[in-house]
Parts: sequence; C-alpha cells; structure tokens
Amino acid sequence: MRILAILCLLLLAPAAGAADRAQRAFDREIERKAAQAVVWGIPAVNYDLMRQEMLAKTPGKVGQVIYWGHPLDWKNQTLTPNPDALYFMVFFTTKDGPVVLDLPPAEDKASFNGNIVTAWQLPLEDAGLLGYDKGKGGKFVVLPPDYKDKLPDGYIPLKSEVYGGYMLFRSNLRSHGDADVQASIDYGKKLKVYPLSAAANPPETVFSDVKDILFDSTIRWDASFFDNLNRVVQEEPWIVRDRVMIDELKTLGIEKGKSFAPDRHTQSLLTKGIREAQALLEAKYDAGLPPFFTATSRWTYPAYPDLLKAVQADFNEPDAYPVDHRGVAYSYAYIGIKRLGAGQFYSISIRDKDGHAFDGGKTYRLNVPANVPVQQYWSVTAYDRKTHALIKNVSRASRSSQIPDLVKNDDGSVDLYFGPKAPKGKDTNWVPTDPKRGFELMFRAYGPTPEFFDKKWILSDVVRVGK
Repeated sequence: MRILAILCLLLLAPAAGAADRAQRAFDREIERKAAQAVVWGIPAVNYDLMRQEMLAKTPGKVGQVIYWGHPLDWKNQTLTPNPDALYFMVFFTTKDGPVVLDLPPAEDKASFNGNIVTAWQLPLEDAGLLGYDKGKGGKFVVLPPDYKDKLPDGYIPLKSEVYGGYMLFRSNLRSHGDADVQASIDYGKKLKVYPLSAAANPPETVFSDVKDILFDSTIRWDASFFDNLNRVVQEEPWIVRDRVMIDELKTLGIEKGKSFAPDRHTQSLLTKGIREAQALLEAKYDAGLPPFFTATSRWTYPAYPDLLKAVQADFNEPDAYPVDHRGVAYSYAYIGIKRLGAGQFYSISIRDKDGHAFDGGKTYRLNVPANVPVQQYWSVTAYDRKTHALIKNVSRASRSSQIPDLVKNDDGSVDLYFGPKAPKGKDTNWVPTDPKRGFELMFRAYGPTPEFFDKKWILSDVVRVGK
C-alpha cells in the first residue's frame, strides 16, 4: 500500500506542477495588464477622481459650477493647480444632447483663460482672452459622438468622441486683495451652462463655493484605481484607437455592460500591477523632461514634445500614439490645452542648478529676470514632490507678478525664496515648504509673447543658499 501511494504521488506531481506554473502565468498576465491599463487609463481616472470628489464632498452636480472663492490653498489637492487665479469648474455630459458653455467677453478689468476637454482630457478648445474667441466670449457647444443635426447660427461647435468632459475656467486676478478677488468671482459667475435644447429659455446656472472643502483628487495608487477606470468604461463609448484595450481590460474583469467585482486574489494582483505602474511613471518623471530655456536648463517643458504634438493632432497621427508619455503627464497634472503657448505656458523644475532634488528642509533662491515677456502675469508655485499637489498646511503656495508688494532688485529682477523659514527680511518674496518632504516648482507664463519662445529671456536655475 505504501509503495502504491508513493507511485500515485509521483504520477500526480507533474500535473500539479503544471497547474502551478499555469496559475503563475495567469497571475503575471493580470499584473502586467493591470500596469498597462494604469498607464493607458490614467487621464480618464484623473478626470473621474475630480468628478467623484465633487459629487461626494460638495453640493455641486454634473452640469453645475463649483468654484474656489479665494486663491487656491492647500485644501485644493488637485494636481499642480494654479493658486494665482480663481478656479471655476464644470463637469458635463452630452448623453441627453449637446451642452452649451456660454462664456462672457473680457471686460475692462476682467478676463479669463479657459480649457474645455473630454473625459479623456483631450482638449476640445481653449477659450478666453487668448483662446479661440480672443476675449469676445461665445457660446461653445459640446456635441455628443455622431451628432448630425445642424446647429443654429452663433454657436461654436466642439465635436467630442465621448459623452463626458469638463471645463476649467480661470477667472484672472488683478491682485490677491479682497476687492479684486470679489471682482473675479463676480465676473466668473457670468458664465452659463445649459442644454442646447433649453437655449431659448436657459435655466439659471448653479454655483457652489467649495473653497473651505478638502478637495483631494490626487492619484490613488491602490486597487481602487480600477473602480474609477471601470466607471469610465461603463459610461463612455469606445474610441476606435483604444479598442485594443477591450480584451486587455477583460482580463482584469472590466467589461462593458458587466459588473466589476474582483475577488481577493485578483485585488492583490491589481494592487501589484498599479504599484509597478506607479514605480515606472515616477521613474520616468524623475528622469526629467526636455530642458526648455537652454540646453542645460533645469526648467523643462511641461510635457514630452511628442505628446504635445499628438495633442495638437487630436491623437489622430497615423504613426504615433504616445500613451506612455501621456500616462506620465497625467500622473502629475490635469487638463488639456489645445494651443499650448497661446494663452499660457508652463515650465517645471524638479532639481536645483547643481542637479540635486529640492529638499523641503533647505532654502533656495530663484532670480526671475526683469521684463518677463508676458501679456498677463507670471507666477512660481511650489508643489509636494510626491503628490504633485499644493504643499499641505502652509500659509501660501506661490508668488507672482500680481503681488503689489513683491520686492524687486535694482535691476528690476525679483529674488524668490523657497524653504521652511523665510530668510531675514524676505517674507514677502518667500514660499514655505515642508521640511519633511521634497518639493517641485512650476513657472507659469500667462499670455507669453514671441520673445518668450525665442528664448530672448531666460529664467535662471534655482540655487541653494546657506547650509
């Protein structure tokens, strides 16, 4: 009997080993495809995180407007936002028909910069003083996929591949003073949102001030990422260029028309996959973007050149689809810009002049040369290096040319300081950092002129001061 039992075990062992190998192969497939799905899907998840935060924490609803009634502070935990403009945001869906974004003309002391994007954050159009309308305002109408009807005269059609999307409307500030902030709010509230079907008698647009709400849409690097991704897959039609992902997502349990309910084992594999994607995206970001001002500048383009080119072509280039670079971009930022450089341009720095990562426990100086070639304003903002959101629990996040008491040097340049404490006598020109965390910087040029892109004006690299 003992010999028979041993023989049975020997006969069964190869089969058991094969089953184990097969299971490991299937598990690796889920992990691998989960990582790929994260890189591909992060623009849509980025969008959905903001939308869900609005629905869960604010009075706002789809088709209404939420706004921050003062310059953004750290309670706005979106990715690399601008604390030197007032933010108005509206999420929309065209499932029931076209949606009108009726935007106001610029006024003597009021204007805006706006971007309208799809649920995949593909830019539909830029609006405002330096947008499509050139400050005249206009009735932008977002059309659902395959919309065939003729629009009435006077509308600016925006053809979308999907139903969902949002608009970011930045109401410009003359200064951070109370009166100018209120004027910016009043101007922003002139925008209107309504269905095209109600254009003859539009309902009143609802506005909700969310300035005191902790609004956190930073990327969740855990298995919940796939809940957000599944929601978008269920809501939106497949874009032709993305159909290759249908089977990829099916492996993960995400399939249009079916519930997504991964078991505990699959959840663990999804978690491994997203952590792999996180490590990859962070490594690519840390490797740096192409320098902008000079060949050795630590100030870089805001995204990869091939991605910027693809955006201008609506991702319809026959031989290019930079999904990987898009994934990196939407891990640290949100919104899409149709004509980057016409209304605004951004430059990122993650290292000082000597190539060292910024340390929140050290002090740094940035010299902004005089006569910045912009029509509107410039600003520099510090973000948490890990989350790419505003640094938590600090008194302010940026300094800009809108600050009347910003101290200038004799040559007209401005020295800005970043660190845990203000250098003596430099408080006005200082941006606080968290001594326990790294940080990164973004330079914004609103209304950049040709001299900016001709590199006739060059932003200095950041230098560390003191010990």
